[in-house]
Amino acid sequence: MTSKFSGFSGGKTGSFSLPTELISKLLPLIDDFAELQVTLFAFYIIQQREERNRHLRIHDFTTHLPLLRAITLAQPKGKPETILENALQAACDRGTLLRGEIEDPNTGEVLDTLYFINTEAGRAAVAQIQRGEWKPAQSGEEIEILPERPNLYGLYEQHIGPLTPMIADALKDAEHDYPAGWPEEAISIAVELNARNWRFIRAILERWKREGKREGKPNETTQESVGRDGQRFVGGQYSDFIER
Repeated sequence: MTSKFSGFSGGKTGSFSLPTELISKLLPLIDDFAELQVTLFAFYIIQQREERNRHLRIHDFTTHLPLLRAITLAQPKGKPETILENALQAACDRGTLLRGEIEDPNTGEVLDTLYFINTEAGRAAVAQIQRGEWKPAQSGEEIEILPERPNLYGLYEQHIGPLTPMIADALKDAEHDYPAGWPEEAISIAVELNARNWRFIRAILERWKREGKREGKPNETTQESVGRDGQRFVGGQYSDFIER
C-alpha cells in the first residue's frame, strides 16, 4: 500500500535551496535511492549551519530518525547503519560529498571525519585539513578549521593548478627547505614565463640553492641544463627558465 502525504502546511513554511546542477547534472547519475536520500539530506542540513566551513559529521546522519527510516524503504532487510555507510561512500565516490579525515599528527589515528558539499568552499576546507590546518575548539568536541591564509598553497592554486595531496606535501617541504619567500618568487617567475607546473618551480628553487640567488633573481652565470625534466636556464634580465 502506498504511503500517503497529507500535504504541506498552510502559511509560511521553512525551505532550503538546491543548485540547478543537482537537478540537471547530478540527479540523472544517481541510481541508488539511499544515495539520493543522503544527498538531499546533506544539502538540507548544511544550510542550517552558520560556521564558515560548514560541514556534517556522521552523527548528523545517524541521529536523524526520518532519514534512517527513509533509506531502509528500498532495503527493508538491511541494517540502517550499513545502508547509510554505503550511501555516504557512494556520494563521496560520485563527487557530491567530500570527506575530510582529521588525523592525530603523532599517531595518524583518525580522530574525526567531516563531510562537505563539493563546492569551492568545501574543496578549500578539505585541502586545509590535508595540510593540517585545523585545531580542536575550546569545547573539546568540535574541530575548528583554521582561516585560510593567503599563503604559498593559495598562491599555487590561484596561479598554477589544483592543490593535490602530493603537491601540498611538496610545497610544505619547499617552505622548510628554502629561505622564506623563495617558493613564492619561483611561482611568480613560472607565471611570468607561462611555465605553470611544479617541476619548473622546483627546478628554479634547486638552482638557486645550488648556485646562489642574486638580487632576488636566478644566478646569471651559467646556462647549463637544470635537470632530467628537460628544463634549462638561459641568460637575460630575469635569467629565464624555459621548458623544453
